[in-house]
Amino acid sequence: MSFPEAPEPAEPSTLARLLAETFGTFLLVFGLVGTATFSAAFPSSDASNPLGVGFLGVAVALGLTVMIGAYAFGPISGGHFNPAVTLGLAAAGRFAWSDVITYIVAQLVGAILGATAIFALASAGPAGFLDSAVKGGFVSNGYGEHSPGGFGLGAAIAIEIIITALFLFVILGVTNAKHAVAGFAPIAIGFTLTLLLLISIPIDNASINPARSIATAIFGGGDWLAQLWVFIVFPIVGALIAGLSYRLLFDGVKYTKTSAAK
Repeated sequence: MSFPEAPEPAEPSTLARLLAETFGTFLLVFGLVGTATFSAAFPSSDASNPLGVGFLGVAVALGLTVMIGAYAFGPISGGHFNPAVTLGLAAAGRFAWSDVITYIVAQLVGAILGATAIFALASAGPAGFLDSAVKGGFVSNGYGEHSPGGFGLGAAIAIEIIITALFLFVILGVTNAKHAVAGFAPIAIGFTLTLLLLISIPIDNASINPARSIATAIFGGGDWLAQLWVFIVFPIVGALIAGLSYRLLFDGVKYTKTSAAK
């Protein structure tokens, strides 16, 4: 007696993919901005920061949110959660250009909702807490006097190109069907993001993601909005460089198996 085979699962609908990108980007921004706002320095009034997680905690938080989001929503949408990633994947031939705009819109919506949720929570904090967070830029990216370490415009441009290109190279490498190890890509991507933030937070508060930068600058206002163009343009430049060069350098390589005896 034979039994009918289970039907193949249906491809996710366009709506499902866009919702997955929205939820995943919400998680990313909520985790990053929430950790930086509430936990980086704790108590917030204590300059010695005895319980705060600091730069390391913020970097780990973003790595975790991306890893978790990739496992939760990646099978539905691909788990981009970042306009630069979407554009870089399209440049590498891994994503349809026709879907780029809708993905970016979904990512922007998710990012803004994530930052709004943190803003609402901060508004319920002790007297002066929200004002202090906004005065500090609300985790926005910046250079010059708005850089955590006082780095200038040139450093911000360079670091955003470099770290976003490296991030895309890792994404493209660990998701390459020719040699990817099933199930491990989100782990590699999350740890890579943590490493890149540890390098770049002191320079410009680490963007890599234009949607995240836009969402926080909306609440930071003023000078943070004036500097926002850097964190839209140059992560995209880095992603496009990586996407185009990876396609040229690696996707044409023929992979061959070698025996252990060689």
